[in-house]
Amino acid sequence: MRSDALSTCFVLVVLNLPAKSRGELVSVALTGSWRKCQPSTLNLTQAELDDVVPLLYGSGAGALGWWRVRATELSETDSAQILHQAYRLQSLQSVIHEEKICRVFRLFGAHSIEAILLKGWAAAGLYPDRSLRPYGDIDLVVRPEQHQLARELLARPDVKDCWVDLHEGIDELEDRPGEALFDRAAQSAINDQVVKVLSAEDQLALLSIHLLKHGAWRPLWLCDISAAIEDLPTDFDWNVCLGQNRTRRGWITAAIRLANLLLSANIESVPEEVSAAELPGWLTRSVLRQWQEPFAINQPPMSHSRSMASALRHPATILEALRQRWPNPILATISINGSINSLPRFPYQIGNCLTRAGRFLSRSPRTAH
Repeated sequence: MRSDALSTCFVLVVLNLPAKSRGELVSVALTGSWRKCQPSTLNLTQAELDDVVPLLYGSGAGALGWWRVRATELSETDSAQILHQAYRLQSLQSVIHEEKICRVFRLFGAHSIEAILLKGWAAAGLYPDRSLRPYGDIDLVVRPEQHQLARELLARPDVKDCWVDLHEGIDELEDRPGEALFDRAAQSAINDQVVKVLSAEDQLALLSIHLLKHGAWRPLWLCDISAAIEDLPTDFDWNVCLGQNRTRRGWITAAIRLANLLLSANIESVPEEVSAAELPGWLTRSVLRQWQEPFAINQPPMSHSRSMASALRHPATILEALRQRWPNPILATISINGSINSLPRFPYQIGNCLTRAGRFLSRSPRTAH
């Protein structure tokens, strides 16, 4: 508990944040929440727990919140019981999701389609209890030459309820040959069904880049990374994980350091290149700002009250439309393949806006017809 308290103080002093910001409360509530054994103390008052529960529940970290609070004196409070209900619900949903995953893999196997299961169920395996990690869609990647057949099979009535998000490549790992991803893939089992998942190296890279690609708004994603780096296999290859692309190597490093700084993830086993990396202040501030209201409804495009085409037809609404579309510095940096360093983010944010404006204008003539 002493290390958790010191970590919290470090964040407050270095980043000059208000003592009881909601983002910081999320950080405290989820610190170490992925570990099998939880301490009997928690650096939150009952009032602070009451304040943070809607943020945990609404962002998908409710079960993790329960796991963290269950051994403490706050476990019998009404707020803790809400978190407990989230855990119970996810326990039921996990059984349903696993049955659907098995159904899809059996169908693919019958047609010799090789698929790798991404994120979701695979990430849940990083936790001591799969019910701690919610997931909805079944993210699968297949070889490009099998993509069309896979799509046709997924249209069959017996799997239409399985909500599969099918990929023929992984954007976050586009710098890695697809064949190598399949060659390194590991096998896992769901009941009596064998499925393929990414190697530990590729999974940590995917989780890290996915976090930043989406602006790091969801605390659960940083818990995934924390759980992954504390449970690395003995033969883990950091050169494979970090990759050869210097920019993406910096992204993965930054995500791991964020897990260490905000959630006290243990990084003793990571190379010095990662553990000694300095994080720019804007990065951590941006994450905690996102965690003030970590809800999907606040993320684009759902946060846009009207389309840009509609705003252009009503000039008085243009400034508000532009404000809603102003990207957070993390998303802006990743979207234009920028480096995470101490330089100002404004140029990256402008670049992101110009890129999106270009796409909008290129579609406009077709839209007009």
